[in-house]
Amino acid sequence: MMKNTQPVSLKQVKIDKGFWGYYRDLAFSSMIPHQWRALNDDLSDAPPSYSLRNLRLAADRNRGLSSGETYQGPCFLDSDLAKWLEAAAGWLAARPDEQLEKSIDEVIDLLAAAQEADGYLNTFGSLVLGKNRWRNLRDEHELYCSGHLIEAAVAYFEATGKRRFIDIMERNVACIAEAFGREPGQRRGYPGHPELELALMRLFHVTGNPHHARLARYFIEERGQQPLYFEEEKKRAGREQADWPPYIRPPLRQYQAHKPLKEQQTLDGHAVRALYLLSGLVDVAAESGSSELMQTAERLWDNCIRHRLYVTGGVGSTHHGEAFTFDNHLPNGTAYAETCASIALVFAARRMLEVQPRSAIADVMERALYNNCLASVQLDGTRFFYVNPLQVWPSASQQEPDHWHVKPERQKWFGCACCPTNLIRLLSSLDRYVFTYNSQTIYQHLYIDSEAVFSMANGLVQLTCRTRYPADGAVTLHKDGAACRLAWRVPGWCRQHTLMQDGRQVVPDIENGYIQIDCPAGPVTVSLTFDMQPCRVTCDPAVPENIGKVCLQRGPLLYCLEEADQGRELWRLYLPDNSPVDLDWHQAWPGDIPGLKAAGYRQADGSVDSLYRFAETPELVPVRLNFVPYYVWGNRGPGEMLVWLHALPG
Repeated sequence: MMKNTQPVSLKQVKIDKGFWGYYRDLAFSSMIPHQWRALNDDLSDAPPSYSLRNLRLAADRNRGLSSGETYQGPCFLDSDLAKWLEAAAGWLAARPDEQLEKSIDEVIDLLAAAQEADGYLNTFGSLVLGKNRWRNLRDEHELYCSGHLIEAAVAYFEATGKRRFIDIMERNVACIAEAFGREPGQRRGYPGHPELELALMRLFHVTGNPHHARLARYFIEERGQQPLYFEEEKKRAGREQADWPPYIRPPLRQYQAHKPLKEQQTLDGHAVRALYLLSGLVDVAAESGSSELMQTAERLWDNCIRHRLYVTGGVGSTHHGEAFTFDNHLPNGTAYAETCASIALVFAARRMLEVQPRSAIADVMERALYNNCLASVQLDGTRFFYVNPLQVWPSASQQEPDHWHVKPERQKWFGCACCPTNLIRLLSSLDRYVFTYNSQTIYQHLYIDSEAVFSMANGLVQLTCRTRYPADGAVTLHKDGAACRLAWRVPGWCRQHTLMQDGRQVVPDIENGYIQIDCPAGPVTVSLTFDMQPCRVTCDPAVPENIGKVCLQRGPLLYCLEEADQGRELWRLYLPDNSPVDLDWHQAWPGDIPGLKAAGYRQADGSVDSLYRFAETPELVPVRLNFVPYYVWGNRGPGEMLVWLHALPG
């Protein structure tokens, strides 16, 4: 199946107002400068990054200026810098900045100096592996880092038109293409951490070089073929490659390499790897027109969304391998729900929407974006969560090993800092997620205050979206220019909606969950109103963690309880079925997002001084329940947090 629509480019959409205008400002004014300092090891009381230090060492070595210092940190640090470069390119596309552009060009100079004569580019490989490059594709991330550098190069080219970074990465891709494939003398390997696949497709779409698309398809189709490459690699490596970690069972499922993708039925293993791979799979399937590959992508997507997705849009149930576990296993207190995994879910969703716009897919993208992704950053943009649980008990985080990964407050930086840099590249490229379009129709997937220009079959179309969403459900769209068809998603959480065209209520066509109308040439004004009443959310009874529990959602935003409002032991709280849920404007958050309030109950201590009681009816004490949007939890100091609470029939 070929793509039905295409994304907009970085310069095609302008976002500088409303809810996401706040976060764009935060990314550009706070997060990018803060992370630049982190990458330069200039944050006090935070783990060093080593990223730029290692790059300078590799560049100096090639210049004959070796200082005798050695590589520091994990093998994948090039990727942290690459993601920052991609985010900074997004800034340049939106707001030209000479000093920032100069900083990026200086990094590109270092990358050019660090690149080896045959195009190989990886600081860990150059400084540590030497002649042993590609020895451990499973774990050493050379191909993964190349993928992120390619994505950064594409973004910088789109923002500035400068080709130098693209040229560096095309030389790197030529080196990879020479090393891997099915020809005699080539390695029949593939990335241990997928990312290169989707990056190659981005490079193909910019350069038009069919070799890039063919190499991406090779990596997709070779994965999991017999003999299993990682097993053969392990046999060859001896002591150079660590044994399979004991928590990975069966081992190759962690890497999505236990069988060919076309034979895989469930989305397994390391959640970020799985969803990057799914993103690349969709791109390759759409470009090649392979219905079999697209059916594989649909099957894996459906498994993830139907059985492995948290209500916050998080994915990945266990910290052991940062991985999916099995269907309907969604523990709240030990959830991993890594920020990078929900970002990868957004990547995959956008690509699925390009193939066929369906509101259910855009609903998932919105859920992940507004909840799990945004929860990972503090409101000032300087501290971050790597893990995004649905229940936090600080005592467990401190004392119980299976909860050590769950932090009750955000961190300045991480020894493995993939998530902060990934978040800013998502925020800086948010333009690409609002709309997709083809020659006839513009689809709006996200309701973001924005302006956009589209080149359609009949000519240029200008579209302006004005909204306070998600503070309320009113959206006004002004269209001008050529005649076209417009399509707007009806969110799955919305029970009522209205559409007015030039002041008249109309009953439009609905296809795959999108309201669709034909607009004549010239100006047209459309007003959409979505019901934003708070609603209760329950869970499929196949998920044992959430039986008898309920959480609250208003529009796209999930809500939670915090110790700051309710005191400790949040698990004692009940929300009656018949208790009205009201907006709390006295507890408004950035973007004028209200809190929620309801009458509830807290289970009292009881009258028996014993851990276990016999036939004692619990005493329920009336309390006021104050809910905050999940994405802002943890901004008032460390403490307990709870998404799912007990429902009380009544």
